[in-house]
Amino acid sequence: MTATRSPVMIVDDAQLAAAADEVVEMARATGGSASGIIVSAFGDPGLERIRNETGLVAVGICEASMLAAGEGGRRFGIATVTPDLVDSFAGKARSNGVGDLFTGTRLTAGDPVVLAADPARLTEALAQAVRACVDEDGAEAVIIGGGPLGQAAEALQGQFAVPVIAPIRAAAQLLVKRLSMPAA
Repeated sequence: MTATRSPVMIVDDAQLAAAADEVVEMARATGGSASGIIVSAFGDPGLERIRNETGLVAVGICEASMLAAGEGGRRFGIATVTPDLVDSFAGKARSNGVGDLFTGTRLTAGDPVVLAADPARLTEALAQAVRACVDEDGAEAVIIGGGPLGQAAEALQGQFAVPVIAPIRAAAQLLVKRLSMPAA
């Protein structure tokens, strides 16, 4: 399902908070027909409410990518385009139990929406941010922070010796894992 009232790209905390209601509405609209839900906005809007109010197995792309990046105690950073969400990413690292592994966020220059509309420019800008995460911050894995940026993550992996985490792929893997676990 795709949100229709939320922005195409969430670029600040107000948009992130506003998206939560629509995300929860979409989860409820499944009427229990879904096996699981992936919240495919990097700030995981509405994720906890979906879990608490629907009983569905739900994962968020931020949560999943942080857990994947921090696997085995790896230090990780985030390369992204949204400067107004940097503080929320640090908060997510803490709430996901990997705050001590999080090395910080490196940003691309320019307007996030404009950059995301030019895949070649986006990939190059994110490559520079990934490089900074590794070379300057000591990250041993780097998350590409944003659902719409996932293709860039796939393209960048071959350029780096460290894992470059694509958030949607990480979420799909985590959802499959959680769905295969026995009910508590």
